[in-house]
Amino acid sequence: MKGIVLAGGSGTRLHPITQAISKQLLPVYDKPMIYYPISVLMLAGIREILIISTPTDLPNFERLLGDGSQLGIEFRYAEQAAPNGLAEAFVIGADFIGDDDVALILGDNIFYGQGFSRTLQTEVADLDGCVLFGYPVKDPQRYGVGEIAPDGRLLSIEEKPETPKSNRAITGLYLYDNQVVEIARGLKPSARGELEITDVNMTYLRQDRARLVELSRGFAWLDTGTHDSLLEAAEFVQVIEHRTGVRIACLEEVALRMGYIGPDECYQLGAKLAKSGYGDYVMDVARAAGAGD
Repeated sequence: MKGIVLAGGSGTRLHPITQAISKQLLPVYDKPMIYYPISVLMLAGIREILIISTPTDLPNFERLLGDGSQLGIEFRYAEQAAPNGLAEAFVIGADFIGDDDVALILGDNIFYGQGFSRTLQTEVADLDGCVLFGYPVKDPQRYGVGEIAPDGRLLSIEEKPETPKSNRAITGLYLYDNQVVEIARGLKPSARGELEITDVNMTYLRQDRARLVELSRGFAWLDTGTHDSLLEAAEFVQVIEHRTGVRIACLEEVALRMGYIGPDECYQLGAKLAKSGYGDYVMDVARAAGAGD
């Protein structure tokens, strides 16, 4: 499976701070926002990742992430010249996807919970059609909402319904088989001129090939699209990291745990950041895994 991080858009809800920098390059506590969605794809076992962003911002992502070889993975980059909808990612990334299945994750979404890596890897291995992830919210009228059958099959999707059929908001993480490229290419733009991800999901729904995986109690799904939610996400990460001593979405640690790099390689990555607490943490993780033995 290939992975795509959609990190475009103009971040207007975060102006003025996003007038000079991409939203997905802003810090969420101790690391850039884009580290969080990248870590999700890595935990799913995905090692080829396409970063889609604006022509202006793309060089900054390349400067930050490089080609991925230092993490034992591969990053590629593509431009989305205008915010023409989430589903355009599959048109832009068609050559990158090739004959593979694909995961799409939004660059401003943060997922955190025990067992999430196992859940992701199971869903990737068993994928047949489309898998969405649902999260219970108190105000489902603000979201796309999924209604599911007891076996997990998706029965309906409603965008910002006045009378929701469930409280399960559809999050910004999507798994698709290779048919998604053909589906996206065949979409008609909405009234806003965008290729809508809901239209992709509805196509799979009509084929009875869509599932909704519920993210259970104790799980956290955060987006960071407003000043308040950005601050709340940073405070959440800070509390978890201070209480547990474990850093969320530390790409070097994820690469080590997934077997993409070895302890010595991990230690060298930490050493390059040795003047920061983040770098010290990476070196400690590498030592615990046997670096230098």
